Amino acid sequence: MSLEGPLFGIMYTFSAALLYPVVIVLMLSVLASLILIGEFLSEYAKRHRDIRKLEDDCKELGKTVKNLEFPEAAKALREIRQNFMVTSFSRDAAPFIEQRYFSAIEKLAAEYEIGMSKQLEKTKILATISPMLGLMGTLIPLGPALIGLSQGDIATLANNLMIAFATTVVGLFAGSVGYVLTQVRRRWYWEDLSDIDYILNVLEENFKVVSGNSTGNGNWQINEQVLFRVADEKMKDEMKAEMMEETNEKKQTLPADRAPGGPGRSEPVDGSC
Repeated sequence: MSLEGPLFGIMYTFSAALLYPVVIVLMLSVLASLILIGEFLSEYAKRHRDIRKLEDDCKELGKTVKNLEFPEAAKALREIRQNFMVTSFSRDAAPFIEQRYFSAIEKLAAEYEIGMSKQLEKTKILATISPMLGLMGTLIPLGPALIGLSQGDIATLANNLMIAFATTVVGLFAGSVGYVLTQVRRRWYWEDLSDIDYILNVLEENFKVVSGNSTGNGNWQINEQVLFRVADEKMKDEMKAEMMEETNEKKQTLPADRAPGGPGRSEPVDGSC
């Protein structure tokens, strides 16, 4: 007894049974591609990248960190307005900079990178799976179509060929959408990661300037010499301001008909003496 007949029959039955699941998944792929197009357009409308403004914001951020003004540094981070990912990262990193917890900021940047990879996975899967499903939807109806052709059943042949061509077109459409969105978003996220790395580099450089050694929990201990230097500079500025105020007060208290004496200038003599 030959096993070819039952074996091929099982394979044909199995492949024919996959037709409806393939068609359903293809329709879901088309629906997902339309949703992703909407998300893409929404994300595109929110994108705003200004390199010069980012450089100015980072200069201000570095200056505040170097002067040990960590609340002001957190405020500078919150005021960064770039693309959504960069703005969101800056806002989430602000509390950590107030705590001088640089390791947490690095971890936050890694989490954002993982989130970007997850966003790309959706369109990558769509771009890869949809053409495969379209090919399956093309090949499965060809069996019944050939059987109908051999029996002279033109209606069966036409119906199965219509299903085959339709699934091909639908699969290629969903795959094309996924491919285009993947390529464009990949470039967007490279830009966002570049901006986030730039912010991290600015923070790291200025933390190293004002920091001593790092403790085990990642908090940076400020060098005492730096503290004394900053305090001394502030004290000098305050003393200069006080001296200027005293000089202005003395000038205002002098009589209007008297001028302060100085080198090479004699005091006015009262004519009554």
